[in-house]
Amino acid sequence: MAFKNESLINTGELGRAMKRRREELGLSLRDVADVTGVSASTLSRIENGTGKPDADNIARLTNWLDMPVDRVLNKQGGSDEVEAVVYYPHEPTPEIVEAHLRADKNLTPETAKALSELFRVAYSQFSKPRD
Repeated sequence: MAFKNESLINTGELGRAMKRRREELGLSLRDVADVTGVSASTLSRIENGTGKPDADNIARLTNWLDMPVDRVLNKQGGSDEVEAVVYYPHEPTPEIVEAHLRADKNLTPETAKALSELFRVAYSQFSKPRD
């Protein structure tokens, strides 16, 4: 099977997830670099969509994000099958909902992103803090 000349990793997805988590935690790129062992310049390039992380950095970052690496893999082969949504049971609900919206073949990527953001806002507004 011949693969198209495209990355196996969706760096845009990884970058958005990193930036969102970093901002939620109030961390700088340097703070994340200290925790993950990935340089701040590499983190910046990934967040800006210009970086191509290597396997070690992908593993470090998905571990820090507490997200399955499958979430940032590009689907190969052009199949029309429904994409399986993979998540950890302890993953935050907004992340799980976003993954399901992105996998929905009836939604454009823009619509899935908009619905995800709407859900995040509503979830943060209406969710109760754990005791």
